[in-house]
Amino acid sequence: MAIYLTLVLIVLTHIAFSGSRVVVSLMALESGATQMQVGILMALYAVCPMLFAIAIGRLADRVGARPPMLLGTVGVGIALVLPALWPSMTTLYLSSLLLGTSFHFFFVTVTGIAGGIGGAENRSRNYALTSLGFSGAGFIGPLIAGFTIDYLSHVAAFLMLAAFIVIPVLMLWLRPGFLPGAASLPGAVRVGGAMDLWRAPRLRNTFVASGFISAGWDLFNFYMPVYGHGIGLSASAIGMILGAFALATFVIRAVLPWLLKHSSEAQILIYAIFVAAGAFTLFPLFQNPYALGAVGFLLGLGLGCGQPMSMSLIYSLAPAGRASEAAGLRVTVNNVTHLVIPLVFGTLGTAFGYAPVWLGNSLLLGAGGWLVRRSRQ
Repeated sequence: MAIYLTLVLIVLTHIAFSGSRVVVSLMALESGATQMQVGILMALYAVCPMLFAIAIGRLADRVGARPPMLLGTVGVGIALVLPALWPSMTTLYLSSLLLGTSFHFFFVTVTGIAGGIGGAENRSRNYALTSLGFSGAGFIGPLIAGFTIDYLSHVAAFLMLAAFIVIPVLMLWLRPGFLPGAASLPGAVRVGGAMDLWRAPRLRNTFVASGFISAGWDLFNFYMPVYGHGIGLSASAIGMILGAFALATFVIRAVLPWLLKHSSEAQILIYAIFVAAGAFTLFPLFQNPYALGAVGFLLGLGLGCGQPMSMSLIYSLAPAGRASEAAGLRVTVNNVTHLVIPLVFGTLGTAFGYAPVWLGNSLLLGAGGWLVRRSRQ
């Protein structure tokens, strides 16, 4: 039962967070922001998580899951309400920073504890289920955001997304007993720091693989609204393309248990990276929303199975009592790419157009797939 209650928290919180990226970027573009400015907004989602994810993981290991998850959900709700009350670019910058920081108090903690719910024998199942929850929410959030913008307003979209945070806050405040307690005993001596986790070859290779997949995921969520707006698509069409991507991640994660019976986690990770690299080469070839939705679906199949595989591997390889810290280091590596990719590719798109952005990320993923395959051999 605990894993399913955790799923409720994941789905509702991630609906709000995933929808926020669409509303923030489209509200900025509607206000006359450049691609570079939108890139800065998306990069602000990653600044604090990049710096503090390891500390968040250590906090979760030390005090248990409830405090950081409650802090994270409350922060996401506040960040969504701010632009509705004071709609301006300045508020969007502040909101983006607060959204990225708050959500990762929740995300680092929940990815750190999920593998241990119900015992080690349920680890792969738990991460498949939590990934399904993130995928389902990633499908619903952009659709809600896009249609609310088209039929109501950007302000209404922010308030609609904020409403999804109410139940998680109440669950964490009033009924937190299903969550695991502290993993580390108070006063226990910690052996080594985060760099010791990085120096472990198998863990490091998994962190690197996760970073490349995260870069592709982030670029799609950042650049698809920019590309769609540039070729004249409506907000709801953009939301549907993002939703097709999220639907594919849901589908591939639903069949992950079957895939794991026939391939190892590392093999699936390698295949996923190369499928995603191929999908990125197709985006500049199309402007029809249905064709872009199909390509987005293919990309979702590639990127969708990479995240749960990396989370499961990291949990299994992390030292005892340091699973959330390892999850925090994974988030730190991922958010380095979250910070760099929007800025680099936003600048590249402003200077040279859309195609180099899509193709550049394809080359990045291809290089990542080659690196992971080589390191595994």
